[in-house]
Amino acid sequence: MSTSSSLPSEHQATLIDGKAFAATLRQQIREDVLAFHDQHGVTPGLAVILVGNDPASEVYVKNKAIQTHHAGMRSFMHMLPETTSETELLT
Repeated sequence: MSTSSSLPSEHQATLIDGKAFAATLRQQIREDVLAFHDQHGVTPGLAVILVGNDPASEVYVKNKAIQTHHAGMRSFMHMLPETTSETELLT
């Protein structure tokens, strides 16, 4: 891949290390969560409501729960049957 370009410098892309950036961001979030807990005595959390049994959604939600725990947060998952109506979901 060539780094030279005929584009003006303000239009050139900047290559970032996504994995390193994500690791730094996760560490910062973990530190912020711990500081929030120390200041307020409350641990933040993520609540997810999963309606139905879509395997892809279940994998996505499981991965969110794992990342939430790695960030020092609490995770709550509520699974509802596919037959749950919008009205039931919102009440």
